[in-house]
Amino acid sequence: MEIYDMAGHLIRRLHQSSTHVFALRTKEAGLDVTPVQFAALNAIRETPGIDQAGVAARIAYDRATIGGVIDRLEQKGWITREISPRDRRARVLALTETGAAMYGRILPVVRELQPEILPGLTDEERAAFLALARKATDQEPRS
Repeated sequence: MEIYDMAGHLIRRLHQSSTHVFALRTKEAGLDVTPVQFAALNAIRETPGIDQAGVAARIAYDRATIGGVIDRLEQKGWITREISPRDRRARVLALTETGAAMYGRILPVVRELQPEILPGLTDEERAAFLALARKATDQEPRS
């Protein structure tokens, strides 16, 4: 069928697989976190003083719905949200000690599950796929 040669269909299938593997492995590790929550935690950790709009932009998430993600992270006690001293309309985000510790628990699990997301690829193919995916999404490689 033609659909199996369409990028959109294959990307959707990869997303389903990725989300499933993430949910399975984090649950097995006793962690209650979604891929978007993990991405938000990472953005907050990497960018001290970031606000909600900045997190949304950094993780390519909808600005209208990032508030719910941030609310859940705050309810878990993983982040704080305070009024920005530069812009009273903005909320500055920071990891709590609990959030930093949780990030430290989640990161190795997420690193370990990466090969399961692209199980049919060799290491070289996986590297090429990631380079092409970064290029297609206009993302710079991170070290």
